[in-house]
Amino acid sequence: VCKRMDLVCQRMLNQGFLKVERYHNLCQKQVKAQLPRRESERRNHSLARHADILAAVETRLSLLNMTFMKYVDSNLCCFIPGKVIDEIYRVLRYVNSTRAPQRAHEVLQELRDISSMAMEYFDEKIVPVLKRKIPGSDVSGRLLGTAPVFPEVPGTSAALTTMQLFSKQNPLRQDITKLQQQVKTNGTGLTALKREISELRVKVQEQQKQLQDQDQKLLEQTQIIGEQNARLAELERKLREVMESTVGNSSGSGSNEQSSGKRRKVVEATDCPRKSKRLRNRK
Repeated sequence: VCKRMDLVCQRMLNQGFLKVERYHNLCQKQVKAQLPRRESERRNHSLARHADILAAVETRLSLLNMTFMKYVDSNLCCFIPGKVIDEIYRVLRYVNSTRAPQRAHEVLQELRDISSMAMEYFDEKIVPVLKRKIPGSDVSGRLLGTAPVFPEVPGTSAALTTMQLFSKQNPLRQDITKLQQQVKTNGTGLTALKREISELRVKVQEQQKQLQDQDQKLLEQTQIIGEQNARLAELERKLREVMESTVGNSSGSGSNEQSSGKRRKVVEATDCPRKSKRLRNRK
């Protein structure tokens, strides 16, 4: 490969990663400015999925930064996985152009796959080669050419030479490098786990708050139902009183009609002998 072409491509990849970080920060600031301050109100907001996707992209960018940028800053390599940069741009443009995006795990599935594969390949295949280029790593080779041979110590069966010492130290150094790699991978995994735990805690707090709100609404509804039951009982009591009063009035009017009929018959009976006497006098 042409060296000038190689340098230009390396510069473009490094600048691409820095530009996608700046673009992500800009998108995240725009979304956060439109979100409410309360965490409970954010979950019901229309930009909640946008914020979740951008937060997941932020974790991916931090993992990529911890994996690659140490060696990029030391001018040992460039940011190799250019496809990861393209995929991050695709996700960010999708978030900016869509009002109702899909869930975060559906949008970020491809990004998670290719970024994890790139980091694993870099740690397993490329980092061991780059560590040999780090100044100060080839200490054993320099010491072997200058260190004198240790004389034999009386009372010992065989003296240890410098070659034997360094042959014993090399496996220890390999073990130390392996331990350092494990510590680094464990640290990146620990940061991701801490972030997930914090997100889960926020979700648990929101669910607890929703349960408290539902309990409060349930208490209010039971109070309203009790008041309505008391009103219904009062209305039933008044209705019974009205019914009883109407029944009493109807029975009283019937008895009054009977007494008036009896009075008319008595008057007619008293008037009959008077009429007969008048007739006799005329005759």
